[in-house]
Amino acid sequence: MKYLNQEINVLLIEDDPMVREVNKMFVNRVEHFHVIGTAADGDEGRKQVEQLRPDLVLLDIYMAKEDGLTCLKELRQTSHDVDVIAVTAANDTETVKVLLRYGVVDYIVKPFTFERMQKSLTQYLERRKHLQEAGEVSQDHIDELIHTSTISATKEKQHAEELPKGIHSKTLAQIIAYMKEMKSPSSAEAIGEAVGLARVTTRRYLNYLEKIAEVEMEMSYGQIGRPIQYYQLTKKGEKRAL
Repeated sequence: MKYLNQEINVLLIEDDPMVREVNKMFVNRVEHFHVIGTAADGDEGRKQVEQLRPDLVLLDIYMAKEDGLTCLKELRQTSHDVDVIAVTAANDTETVKVLLRYGVVDYIVKPFTFERMQKSLTQYLERRKHLQEAGEVSQDHIDELIHTSTISATKEKQHAEELPKGIHSKTLAQIIAYMKEMKSPSSAEAIGEAVGLARVTTRRYLNYLEKIAEVEMEMSYGQIGRPIQYYQLTKKGEKRAL
């Protein structure tokens, strides 16, 4: 089909240069998606929308100059037909409500994994494809398009509620995603440093994963000092969906 050969052009509006590069790398890894521009604040982002006419904007909210919320409100006052996914650390209820009211198609809370970004973009692509192909849509089709992401979010919430106190799904996903890339067993300190967590926090998550048989630990006894604990995913852990 012609649609499947088209690129989805993406504009990133994010003030942190490092986060911008990571997001760009993530987006470009997903088939049919291509970053065509970046901006460091909302005002610059709106100018880029005017100039580049992207299909999709990945929008941060907390930015030093014009924030994402102002940018989104201004964009909705124009005739630009652009979709927006919020990618932000803002997770308070009021901000979420306002962004949904202004029509974001998804809401990704930092920090997040590549798998979460991939899931969001894939669902977005499917919705565009269905709407482009259909001349008219039935109520059942509309319900499917609208509620798929809601059902997925509900399942994620239910999974999070099953976790023990002190274990959060997003942090757990970060650790597992990193461990899937490890070539050999690693210490809690090294894993924590790689994902930006304190060793004691990392060990809490590793102990939980060991308890549910998704991580195995082995001791390494050196000649001097305490033995070091090294961790790696089990086959069960490798199969975990993030």
